[in-house]
Amino acid sequence: MKKVIATAAAPQAVGPYSQAVEADGTVYVSGQLPIDPISGTMPDTVARQTEQSLLNIGAILAEAGCSFDNVVKSTVLLDDISNFGAMNEVYARFFTGQMPARVCYQVAALPKGAKVEIDVIAVK
Repeated sequence: MKKVIATAAAPQAVGPYSQAVEADGTVYVSGQLPIDPISGTMPDTVARQTEQSLLNIGAILAEAGCSFDNVVKSTVLLDDISNFGAMNEVYARFFTGQMPARVCYQVAALPKGAKVEIDVIAVK
């Protein structure tokens, strides 16, 4: 059984996809750009963008009845891998218990000129 998860506390999808989908107790959160859901703007630094992406993920997880403690896997996309340290410092504030598995890639470009995009998979 598949259930679409959506919340106004995170930015709406910028394409033909859902913010998240739950299937059999697993929540798949789509990649979250660092867009403020109220103003529609993005912060300027990778640290602040990482924080906003994770705040968006937190809102979606909450809508699904989960928290960061439920996350088992995350993927971080950076437009410049030299920003890994700044991203990682902020990331560590959100994941404080048992750490999820994670991969981090440098990509050629991200939508809307973002510096970071993060997706997660959580289990209930």
